[in-house]
Amino acid sequence: MSQLKRTPLFPVYGKYRGRVVDFAGWELPVQFSGINDEHLAVRNRAGIFDVSHMGEVFARGPGALDFLQRASMNDASRLYPGKAQYAALLNEAGGIIDDIYIYCLKEREYLICVNASNADKDFAWLCSLAHPDCELKNESAQWAQIAVQGPKAVRIVERAAGGSLAEIKRYHIGRARVAGVDVLPARSGYTGEDGFELFTPAADAVKVWEALMDAGQDDGLLPCGLGARDTLRLEMGYPLHGHDIKEDTTPLEAGLDRFVALGKPEFVGKPALIRQKQEGLKKARAGMVMAEPGVPRDGHKIVAPHGEGRVTSGTKTPCLPSAIALGYLPAADAAAGTEVKIEIRGKLKKARVEPLPFYHPSK
Repeated sequence: MSQLKRTPLFPVYGKYRGRVVDFAGWELPVQFSGINDEHLAVRNRAGIFDVSHMGEVFARGPGALDFLQRASMNDASRLYPGKAQYAALLNEAGGIIDDIYIYCLKEREYLICVNASNADKDFAWLCSLAHPDCELKNESAQWAQIAVQGPKAVRIVERAAGGSLAEIKRYHIGRARVAGVDVLPARSGYTGEDGFELFTPAADAVKVWEALMDAGQDDGLLPCGLGARDTLRLEMGYPLHGHDIKEDTTPLEAGLDRFVALGKPEFVGKPALIRQKQEGLKKARAGMVMAEPGVPRDGHKIVAPHGEGRVTSGTKTPCLPSAIALGYLPAADAAAGTEVKIEIRGKLKKARVEPLPFYHPSK
């Protein structure tokens, strides 16, 4: 059995009583004080997450934009220094190899943030699309990533940085110093709340974490684990790769159409997506709310008016009165208001399709 990987922030887990689990080959905290407490802290105050298991790939050079236009389903030409963009890497069949964030750091330099379990695979795939004027580097081992999320997150990070970060708008990235360390604060996240994801040199990760904890003490900043990260993203209807999106699902089926730039020149998977759009979808991702007691889980069968589907993610969260699920249904059944049944412990339980997100954070 191979040894689990550890992030540069592993030393802080014990101090804050993190309960560690195996996540995609990484030794990561599933919770600290408790999933519900952590979830509510993010919704009402602020939470801090170690997401250093995510991968960082840099594309640099005069051909970097052309390379990204070929590799990504979104239109990277819309990026400018400081701008971020959600996108995905597709295979030739239009299936999702991974969903990613692309950050334009400066002209001809881009940071591609990839998912933990896919970092090596993604880098190999990106290298297979090599462009003569674009240098690709997998710098994942050199970086840590700390997310501070919640209504009070921005002022906490500003306090730690010793100044305003108001110039960094949502879905943008900038530069700051925290505890004397140069970091790249991206105003993005996986919770639906405002906040930052700070790309931090790995050697200084603990110093930056502790500075953020000190800055957030008066605002009730709470260390959070994978459990709360999952319930928070599910309330927003955000897909998780390996569950809600995979290589056998396309972005059109996943409801990610707005991130697909079919109007730009050729990119990997484009012909397959055009063909699928012309022929019509057979399945579609939908959000469902339970109308009866029961908690749906990944793999549970869905019985819909026009056939069967499968749950890809499901849970009960502290902010919603009923359990929720994401899953794939026959396309004809994916409209809001459709009544379905989900098989939970051998019994069919009533649910209905609801528009996403399930939860709307207060602004």
